[in-house]
Amino acid sequence: MLNYAKAKEYTEYEYYIDGGYSGKDLNRPAIQKLISDCKSGKIDCVFVFKLDRISRSQKDTLYLIEEVFNKYNVGFVSIRENFDTTTPFGKAMIGILSVFAQLERETILERTRIGIQKRAESGLWRGGGKIPYAYDYDSTLGILVPNKERVEKLHNMISLYLDGLSFNKLESIFGMDESLISQIILNRTNLGIVPYKGQEFIGQHEAVITEETYNRLIETVKMRSKTRTERHYLLSGKIYCGKCGAKYRYQKWGKRLICYCYSQQKSKPKFIKDPNCQNKRWDSFEIEDAVLECLFAMALDENLFRTNYKLTEVNVLEEYENRLIKVQKQIENLVNFIADDIAVEVTKKKLENLETEKETLEKEISDIKSKNEKNLNKLDILKNLQSSWFNMTFDEQRLIIEHIVDKVIVTNNNIDIKLKIS
Repeated sequence: MLNYAKAKEYTEYEYYIDGGYSGKDLNRPAIQKLISDCKSGKIDCVFVFKLDRISRSQKDTLYLIEEVFNKYNVGFVSIRENFDTTTPFGKAMIGILSVFAQLERETILERTRIGIQKRAESGLWRGGGKIPYAYDYDSTLGILVPNKERVEKLHNMISLYLDGLSFNKLESIFGMDESLISQIILNRTNLGIVPYKGQEFIGQHEAVITEETYNRLIETVKMRSKTRTERHYLLSGKIYCGKCGAKYRYQKWGKRLICYCYSQQKSKPKFIKDPNCQNKRWDSFEIEDAVLECLFAMALDENLFRTNYKLTEVNVLEEYENRLIKVQKQIENLVNFIADDIAVEVTKKKLENLETEKETLEKEISDIKSKNEKNLNKLDILKNLQSSWFNMTFDEQRLIIEHIVDKVIVTNNNIDIKLKIS
């Protein structure tokens, strides 16, 4: 090989030998020294007897040729393969090698993607990226396992956020960036789901929050986002015209702040419902005072609240639960009949019907509990509202309005307040 180099008129030389090291990668002292010497301009040409003497990896060989030798004007010659980048043919061979290397990379990448997709479809953690905050990864089973300490912290974050604290406030409490906290509590993996490329698969891991809690989080995020984008008036976006259906807008009128129908605002045609609408214009405080009077009245009179929010004294929930107990008992009896081989076909049909009824009852019970919980939360907000309202910030007042008031419909001298009744 030395004679070959001399024949090419290279007279000064140095051997780079990695004795005892495998050629499977570039983590070898001599090859690293070779790379360093090429970059520092100490080398004009590199000679090897065979390509696999420099590396057994096609990817590494191509890296050396493209990113080291060519980049720093170093020739490369492999005697056995008659490969010489100092010649036009040798340079053309680099392009051919690049094509095959790219094909190899893309093939490996495609196989990796298919493997990740299959893992996600089977409910295993797909791998890659960070492990979701509330979990650890069990490499033996290939699934996520809840981390008790972090799950507890996650629940604390969610509880505080639903109680009215912003992500910014949570940042100071938990010592994390607010965007990270948002990602943590809104991660759908917490529901026992494995998301992958816009799809969701049922995971083999345990859910750490319920679907109901997640939906409350999403509703709260949307509500607060809407509140932030609204103009700084108490009932922005809540007042509607009872005649044409358009929204009412706030506008300063000298020293007054008035509310009037958008159909009367000719400069914004997209909001006009009826260009001939003549509904009354109001001073803003008249409508706002009517809404507050309604809310304060319910705060003082729980029966009025229950009437508005359909919290009747008839215990429908108890009726459903009693019926569910009876259905479960009937199912147990029918299962015993089947075990004793008594009228199996008829019994199976009855069992199917009872199972369907059981599912319906369980859903009704869950819905009632959820609605009652939401409405009782509203009652808690209202109980001390009158005494605390004027000590609240505007954002806090707006948040309460968003929680409780659906819309305010004004028709001439009438104000009709619609509440968010679940």
